[in-house]
Amino acid sequence: MSYDYDLFVIGAGSGGVRAARMASSYGAKVAIAEERYLGGTCVNVGCIPKKLFSYAAHVSSEVHNAASLGWKIETPTLDWPTLRDNKTREIERLNGVYQNILGNADVEIIRGHATLAGPNQVDINGEQYRCKHILLAVGGWPYLPDIPGAEHGISSNEIFYLDKLPEKAVVVGGGYIACEFASILNGLGVATTQLYRRDLFLRGFDTEIREILSEEMRREGVDIRFNSNPARIDKQGDQLQVTLESGETLDTGLVLFATGRKPLLEGLGLDTVDVSLNDKGYIAVNEQFETSQSGIYALGDVTGGIELTPVALAEGMTLAANLFNGEQRRMDYEHIATAIFSHPNVATVGLSEEDALAQYRKIDVYTSRFRHLKHTLGDHQGKVFLKLLVDHASQKVVGAHMLGDEAAEVIQGMAIALKMGATKADFDATVGIHPSVAEEFVTMRSVTRTRESA
Repeated sequence: MSYDYDLFVIGAGSGGVRAARMASSYGAKVAIAEERYLGGTCVNVGCIPKKLFSYAAHVSSEVHNAASLGWKIETPTLDWPTLRDNKTREIERLNGVYQNILGNADVEIIRGHATLAGPNQVDINGEQYRCKHILLAVGGWPYLPDIPGAEHGISSNEIFYLDKLPEKAVVVGGGYIACEFASILNGLGVATTQLYRRDLFLRGFDTEIREILSEEMRREGVDIRFNSNPARIDKQGDQLQVTLESGETLDTGLVLFATGRKPLLEGLGLDTVDVSLNDKGYIAVNEQFETSQSGIYALGDVTGGIELTPVALAEGMTLAANLFNGEQRRMDYEHIATAIFSHPNVATVGLSEEDALAQYRKIDVYTSRFRHLKHTLGDHQGKVFLKLLVDHASQKVVGAHMLGDEAAEVIQGMAIALKMGATKADFDATVGIHPSVAEEFVTMRSVTRTRESA
């Protein structure tokens, strides 16, 4: 049987682009289809623009702190259109970078909505292509809760393109996106309330760091309300009224729903093939990213695994190497570091205290909390928090967590240590960089607490 392509990728996000260009580098004939923007969520309405906004949102606190360091600076004012448009210009530049990357890799870019027409067939723009392998890398899409007036709210897709910033905002949710945008809006001068239906946000992260983050975000000015959930939203002129399940009402200029994402499967044509979904509605795959339909693969957010850009990139490289370079790679999902760009930042690698206690019979917990040196001359009372989790028997470090400025930059280095199996003795033997926050990870000597599993 002859094929038009060895690999046809649907979705030009991080995982799809990486798989496409790596497959092409191994000699495969590759096409990639995209109906929206090259680079996917991360580049366009995710990681990159969010981090740019986060940088902007930190400026006001930096200016405030500057006075204690001797700088006389007038009260800063934000010109939102400048920030928004400069961000958009950078994203458009990155779109061009992605187009050049694919072009230089001899990957054919086909613009339009691609649909599966059979196990080895893809339809797009009225054309049908026969493909030896098909990769589904369509990612996810934000969803809004099913409450009256939800259409008056926006998702993280729209937050990057607001005509103007409101005076007040309500952020609904308790995950990465909610915590990050509650912090960003607050830092940009918007009176921000964050609602979360449970008793503590960032479910799945270390409980202690979740508790400290809530304390620090409140110190920064975010009105965090746990066990609170919107029941309806009413539009009143150019303002919105949010009625909570408790009956309380909040008047606001913006409601941002950061209530989760779902796999972008609508219109994909799954009814024409034997691709099974798991119990959460994501595409089910095995360790080789194979779906239940021979010749069709899936990776990244659409599979519901660890929904991080570097994970999708690694999955794309693994799949391409196995399919077209004769390798037998397997993804290793252990010790994948992650960061939340809230204010303050949080970053973590390895096990939470709860998971470490479930996995090991006895653990040693080391913690340190202190004011950052740059804040000691002023009135900022926020504190940095660092935490190490150590298996008591082997003394292997099994978790590292940090809350504070540039936490991601520090924890990336910790991730290498954990990946290599470093022990607490290895940390203790490492000479720190002084004065720095990071040195605390190699100078913690006293066990805060030792815990044994039940």
